[in-house]
Amino acid sequence: MARTRVASALPDFPWDSLEGAKATALAHPGGIVNLSVGTPVDPVDPLIQDALTAAAAVPGYPATAGTPELRVAAAQSLDRRFGIAGVAQDAILPVIGSKELIAWLPRLLGLGADDLVVIPELAYPTYEVGAKLAGTRVLRADGLGRLGPERASLVFVNSPSNPTGKVLPVEHLRKVVDWARSRGAIVASDECYLGLAWDAEPVSILDERVSGGDHTGLLAIHSLSKTSNLASYRAGFVAGDRALVAELLEVRKHAGMIVPYPVQAAMTAALSDDVHADAQRERYRARRDVLLAAVRSAGFTVSDSEAGLYLWATRGENGRDTVAWLAERGILVAPGDFYGPRGVDHVRIALTETDERIEEAAARLRA
Repeated sequence: MARTRVASALPDFPWDSLEGAKATALAHPGGIVNLSVGTPVDPVDPLIQDALTAAAAVPGYPATAGTPELRVAAAQSLDRRFGIAGVAQDAILPVIGSKELIAWLPRLLGLGADDLVVIPELAYPTYEVGAKLAGTRVLRADGLGRLGPERASLVFVNSPSNPTGKVLPVEHLRKVVDWARSRGAIVASDECYLGLAWDAEPVSILDERVSGGDHTGLLAIHSLSKTSNLASYRAGFVAGDRALVAELLEVRKHAGMIVPYPVQAAMTAALSDDVHADAQRERYRARRDVLLAAVRSAGFTVSDSEAGLYLWATRGENGRDTVAWLAERGILVAPGDFYGPRGVDHVRIALTETDERIEEAAARLRA
C-alpha cells in the first residue's frame, strides 16, 4: 500500500529499526532487559486509580479547557514543586499526553512553509516530526547565534534533555528567551523530566529567573507519564502565555482534542499529591545508582545524564555497534542516532525497568 503524502514526509519510526537487536536480546537465556524506551513499569498509585474510577460513570462531554479543579491543581503543583507562582487557571490547558501537543504544536499555531522551527541538536524525534507535519523548515541548533539574520517562529528547548539528561542553566534559558522575544518567536519548553533531578537542579522556562516574571511568548509542556506513571492515561498539560493558551484552546475545541473526563479527575488527584511522586523519584534514583555504576564498570563513558530517566553513554564506537554488543548480553537500548547526527557514537539507556531487571542488567554488565 502506498504511503500518503503526510506519511511520506515523515521519517521511518526509529524503534522499528531495532527488531534485529530485539530478537537477539530476547534469545538470551536470562531473557531480555528492555532499556530502549522510557515507558513506566511501576504501579499507578491507588489514590489516582480511585479518582479515575469515581469519575467513570460521567456520560457527558468533558471540557477541552479542563475542569477548574484540574487547572487549580496544575497551577498549585507548579508552585509547590518548582517554585513557579502566579500561573492563572486560563494559562493552563490539559493535553492528551505531552507527545501529542509537541507533535501538533506547530500546526496548532498555524505555522507553515514560510516558518522556521528550531530544535535541539540532540532531540526527541517528535520535535522534528511536528515541524514536518506542519510543513515548516527545521534547524538543529543549540546556539542560536548560528541563525544569523534568519528569523525563527518557534524554538523548542528541552531541559532535562531526552536523550542526554543535560540540564540547561538559568543563564542559557534566559538568553534563549531574550533572543526569542527580540525576534517575535515562541519558546516551547519540554519539561517532562523537570521533577527527576540527580546531579543538577533544572528550572522551568516559567521560572522568574528565566522569564523575568513575564510569560509572554513562553509555553511549558508537562507530563504525568514519568513522575506519576500515567503513560497509559495520556495525561499532560501546557502552561504559560495566556494568549497562546487561549489560541491553542480555540483550535483544540474545534478539532475535538479533549482529555477524557475520568483522566482529568485522575490528573487532579496526581497533581494534588506529592507523596507518590517523591516515592517514584526515589525508585528511579536507586535504579540509576545501580545501573550507572555497572555501565561505567563495563567501560562506558557516561555523558551529562544529570537528570531525567536515561544514561547517555558511549564506548567510543558507532552506537549501532554498541546496541549489538549489549543485545548479545540480552540488553536492548536505543542508538544515539535516533536523536540526531551528533548522537552517532552514543546510546541511550533507560532506567525504566523493575528493580529486579535493573539488577539483572547490572550483573550482566559487571560480568
